[in-house]
Amino acid sequence: MNHASRACPAILVAAPASGQGKTTVAAALARLHARQGRRVRVFKCGPDFLDPLWLELASGAPVHQLDLWINGEADCRKRLHDAAQQADLVIVEGVMGLFDGAPSAADLAQRLDLPVLAVIDASAMAGSFGALAYGLQHYRAGLRWLGVLANRVANVGHADMLHTSLREPDHWLGALPHQETLSLPERHLGLTVAGEVADACKRLDAGADALAQTRLGQMPLSDLPRWTPPALPTPDACEPLLAGRTIAVARDAAFCFIYPANLDLLRALGADVVFFSPLQDQALPPCDALWLPGGYPELHAARLQANRSLRDSLKAHVAQGKPVWAECGGMMPLFESLALPDGSSHAMWGVLPGVVTMQPRLAALGAQQLKLGAHALRGHTFHYSTCTTPLTPHGHAARMPAGDAGEALYQLGPVRASYFHAWFASSAPATAALFGAEPLECSHA
Repeated sequence: MNHASRACPAILVAAPASGQGKTTVAAALARLHARQGRRVRVFKCGPDFLDPLWLELASGAPVHQLDLWINGEADCRKRLHDAAQQADLVIVEGVMGLFDGAPSAADLAQRLDLPVLAVIDASAMAGSFGALAYGLQHYRAGLRWLGVLANRVANVGHADMLHTSLREPDHWLGALPHQETLSLPERHLGLTVAGEVADACKRLDAGADALAQTRLGQMPLSDLPRWTPPALPTPDACEPLLAGRTIAVARDAAFCFIYPANLDLLRALGADVVFFSPLQDQALPPCDALWLPGGYPELHAARLQANRSLRDSLKAHVAQGKPVWAECGGMMPLFESLALPDGSSHAMWGVLPGVVTMQPRLAALGAQQLKLGAHALRGHTFHYSTCTTPLTPHGHAARMPAGDAGEALYQLGPVRASYFHAWFASSAPATAALFGAEPLECSHA
């Protein structure tokens, strides 16, 4: 039995490099159409926790990742297919530059036949704008091309020069001005969490208003290229391996790196998902297992240290032998102390022996895979801290595609912790086992 497929306008927003304004444009386009009452679904190419928070605020709908390796092509197709059945417009924000990475945004666009919109920071360009746009379009044969949007443009005269520089003037989709209200604030790891920015909605509206003055913003949906998803077979039902189990998930300003798809998978496995705040709550909610996702514990170290009641509740959970899965920022406070760049040190929860130290530069980045018994979870790593511990790693994730040893997996009693961020949907059995569905042994790498 196959799902019927419905064509839907779709755009992949790309750029020649990071920092060009992809998120600003994707969010502005989503906001513009959502304000007009349209159903907009946005996706983010590649592993990313921060851009999707802005895109979700702009569109009013959950934002999922699309990565040909981490998700797999079949999962990417299914997520786009399902969105196209409900949405009036689908927007996919690319990652880094159009051809950067393996797989790249161009790989995704070509494999799934998505039309590409190129966003170029033109603040220091004139005629070279046309050369860059031409190169992006023609560097690889077979890409569907929508056009190019100039970002951070000085004035109307500057925009005219940029437009004139194009080999194919019809590919001009307009220009956004260079002004502070159109930028999204940043810090280490990427954009500032949208929920922490007081004027986040005002910034999104300013972007939508500016985009409304461009050709792209004024194009009716009927003029946008349509994406026709393939018919997909009816998926097999997910075996309820976690039925009857309650999983508590840390979620607040310190622990906010949560893929919506991960929560969806836990629920599909039959788990009851409840949330708590390590910054505010005095105890864990009643639960059978615990997930501590990544985030910014280093920005809230003093509050985490002060919440001794929560620490004691977590230790009681561990003492009862209940599973804990902690990844990256969720792992950091499990150690004895956290050292910050200003030289200060904060006592943490002391569930694991050792010290975590923030670094001035990125400590690790890239796709990895963690083998757990007969199954494997795909995911990635991205962090600015390192840990020193007497614990011997229980195993290691593998860097992809090389396959050499990547992030350590630490295990002490029912606690499993790693800098590795898992994409749960890559293996339902492995995910279920992490939260106590069955005994699980890690394959050493």
